[in-house]
Amino acid sequence: MTSAPNAQRASVSLRNVTVELDGHMALNDVTFDVDAGTLMGVVGPNGAGKSTLFNAIAGLLPVRQGEVTLHRVDQGGGALAYVPQRESVNWRFPVTVTDVVMMGRRCRLKWFQRPGKRDRELVKACICRVGLWDLRAALMTELSGGQRQRVFVARALAQEASVLLLDEAFSGVDVGAQEGLVEVLQSLRDEGCIVMLATHDVTNLAGRFDEVLCLNCEVCACGPPDLVFTSQVMEKLYGAHGLRLNVDG
Repeated sequence: MTSAPNAQRASVSLRNVTVELDGHMALNDVTFDVDAGTLMGVVGPNGAGKSTLFNAIAGLLPVRQGEVTLHRVDQGGGALAYVPQRESVNWRFPVTVTDVVMMGRRCRLKWFQRPGKRDRELVKACICRVGLWDLRAALMTELSGGQRQRVFVARALAQEASVLLLDEAFSGVDVGAQEGLVEVLQSLRDEGCIVMLATHDVTNLAGRFDEVLCLNCEVCACGPPDLVFTSQVMEKLYGAHGLRLNVDG
């Protein structure tokens, strides 16, 4: 079994972060903190800025104003791993589960280095961690949606990251597979990682996440699920329809 080095020291802070895309205000004055050992759900409607938020935290998008700070996650650990909404995998290429997870190690190696014994052992541990060792030689094209998501989580684990960002990891995944994935993420949380998962699904949030960030271009609320999901917050997120949504599952 593997865990993220120095994960217990990690934290993420955003202060007054504003991001513009093509002249459109995608994020406006976003401020919040996430401490080590937190599993946070990021919820909001389409176009709310969830993917933009993750891209800003990962340093893939510039911020017009404000500051994103990853405290100490670059000291002795793998910093941040990001599983985007649409994985750029060439599904026509015969890539196996082990190949994909090994990509997480290769990003930690210098360009002239080849994976060594420790890398291979860590890849095995990560695949076992997500329950796919029996499918280690299977092609990605042969896997279900839930199994593919587990592979991408294993690849993130192979980076030894202390902060994991997963964008719509439940998309196209059946309920049973979702619960298995949540168990893996909760175990990472218990080891001190920060896990942020963007989702459209507002059911069962209280049982899955420690905190929820409600986002609609700006922060509508942030805190424990049973405290932030008021009728006022749901209306800010989803309009009048939000008042009819059941967030308790």
